[in-house]
Amino acid sequence: MKSKAGRAAALLLALILALGVAGCGKQPGPAQSPDLEPSEPAGQTQGVPSQEPSREPTQEPSQEPSDGPTPDVSAAPSPSASPSPAPQEPSTMDIAVYYLKNSETDMYLVREVHTLPKSEGVARAALNELISGTPQTEGAFKVLNEKTQVLGINISDGTATVDFSKDVLIANVGSSAEALGIASIVNTLTEFPTIKRVQFTVEGSVDDAMDWWGHIGLSDQPFERDISMVYEPIIWLITPKPGQTVSSPLRIAGNALIFEATVSYRLTDSKGKVLAEGFTMADKGAPERGDFDVTIEFSPTSAGSGQLEVFEISMKDGSEVNKVTIPVVW
Repeated sequence: MKSKAGRAAALLLALILALGVAGCGKQPGPAQSPDLEPSEPAGQTQGVPSQEPSREPTQEPSQEPSDGPTPDVSAAPSPSASPSPAPQEPSTMDIAVYYLKNSETDMYLVREVHTLPKSEGVARAALNELISGTPQTEGAFKVLNEKTQVLGINISDGTATVDFSKDVLIANVGSSAEALGIASIVNTLTEFPTIKRVQFTVEGSVDDAMDWWGHIGLSDQPFERDISMVYEPIIWLITPKPGQTVSSPLRIAGNALIFEATVSYRLTDSKGKVLAEGFTMADKGAPERGDFDVTIEFSPTSAGSGQLEVFEISMKDGSEVNKVTIPVVW
């Protein structure tokens, strides 16, 4: 009996050993515990890197200070996508007006540029400046009575018909001033390209206007532009305007009362470097006034500013005289 029990025990031990050896060839599967450690992301076993893509966000350098909260920029408009602000309309405008002035030998006209609040009725604004404005040139004066009112302006086919109140007829000047007074009005209005001729009425009546200031009648109206008696300034610019943004080629145009009609110019940058210089010819020379118009090329090194000078070379000593200087930008 003892030997049979021994053999049975030996067989059982051998079976257990055989089963253990067979089990050693199998790899244990991953743990199925739902209680993952906080430091172990799902899909990753302890100490073995996961083959799934990391769920952590990519760490890019922050554009904000690290000690402050990151702002929510998802709703903020992109600077490149935001529309550029519309350029602001200027609140003022430049108007050319003509006043009278006495010299030791004669009477003549002076041209001035006045800065006024911007208005849609530029012709009316110019006339009101002739009536109530203050001349800037020493010795210059106005002819129109300060009580004069502009009752209406009608522009048709290049002719401006101006209707004044009866106060316009109140004037105590000689015949020379009367003729220049009319020229001051006509030249002021014909500065505008849509006006080529000017005629007057008084409170709607042509007949009342015929007795204009006593010596000068209006039977020859409409009047056309006449700047032959404009002695100041010697040179004026029409383009470019002061402070204007310019580019190459640059057009320079204006009027001059210069001997032999030679008009010189110079364009410099803010450091005084000469970008362009030369001369052009007006279509008339002194004692007549002449228009000049020239286009020049220049190459600024970068965006910046400078100045344009237009002047006359003195025949006496070669100096630069009657110079007009205006600032420009590019």
